[in-house]
Amino acid sequence: MNSSRKYVKRQTKKAVKKVAKKHPVLTFFVILVLIACIVGGYFVYNKYFKKKVPIVGEFSVHFLTLGNDYAGDSIYIKAGENDILIDAGSKTDSVDDISNYIDQYVSDNTLEFVIATHADTDHIAGFSNRDSTNSSKTQSIFDLYVCKTIIDFPLTNKTTQTYNEYLLEREDEIKEGAIHYNALECYKEQNGAKRVYSLGESMSMEILYNYYYEHPSDKENNYSVCLLFRHGDKQFLFTGDLEKKGEEYLAEKYNFTQVDLFKAGHHGSITSSNEVLLNEIQPAICVVTCSAGENTYGAAQENIFPSQEFINRISEWTESVYVTTLGDDDFTGDKDFMDMNGNVIISSTEKGIQVICSNNSTLLKDTEWFKARRTTPPKWQ
Repeated sequence: MNSSRKYVKRQTKKAVKKVAKKHPVLTFFVILVLIACIVGGYFVYNKYFKKKVPIVGEFSVHFLTLGNDYAGDSIYIKAGENDILIDAGSKTDSVDDISNYIDQYVSDNTLEFVIATHADTDHIAGFSNRDSTNSSKTQSIFDLYVCKTIIDFPLTNKTTQTYNEYLLEREDEIKEGAIHYNALECYKEQNGAKRVYSLGESMSMEILYNYYYEHPSDKENNYSVCLLFRHGDKQFLFTGDLEKKGEEYLAEKYNFTQVDLFKAGHHGSITSSNEVLLNEIQPAICVVTCSAGENTYGAAQENIFPSQEFINRISEWTESVYVTTLGDDDFTGDKDFMDMNGNVIISSTEKGIQVICSNNSTLLKDTEWFKARRTTPPKWQ
């Protein structure tokens, strides 16, 4: 029986080669038709027949204003019964703003997951109880909440006071019963850590692999913990301040499908949210956590957060770009900062995704700041 099958296969191959040799043009067109059928069939299957993961309950992402004009991240996520906090920047005086906000949602004084993406002050100051510009101690997020699981960065180059205070505060929380993993342990599922955490029916948090979890970089931002949340077939991607090379490694590692929400890398800087990653994830909504126009670092006008280069790149995929805070003196008057969109909430339910902003829901491209400070890309005109 096996010898008969082999004989048929050999004869078939010979016949195909013979036809291809005699009729190369015909063979070429047959191959094109077959490819078209395969691609078309795949599209039809995905659109009409592939089973979609049902969306159950509500999943919401909250990008917080931080009570000052510094760029920084603090993102609260409500996933079923789980309360999650990603970062607690930008200064220790942000702690009150963060806690006052999340106390509207955290009913049991407990955060199921706390993620510190990397060791820069504008991401971990609220986990410390003092920073380099503040000699007086304050209560940290670790002091205010019971934190069940802490996930942070495997590597850092930092030796700052803020970082050292973070380590002390984290250790105190561990002594109180918190479980601590770094992101590499999660990805490799070592020491009890998980790569994917279920957050309830149809909700999950995946710790993605970042090349710089186990390779040194001269850029602290590249050590950022990268996360992908799912709610049914909806996807939400967070890459901290990961920069170009790290984004390229990430895009090479994963075959992303379109993400519904992307937190702009590194506050909308020129170094992040590069084409290689954006072409992979094709974001539908993008939120920039920055104080637009504030120039702490003395950058050229076009490079101030959110930068012109970032805008040019993100505009190829979406015009749904939101910015939390405005810090440009020409627009804030006698204030240091004011809300642009304010706290930005991305809410996902079975009815779809909704954007809710505490101040207004004006797209970045339609703000007065943008019109005065940035050049409108062709796709936004």
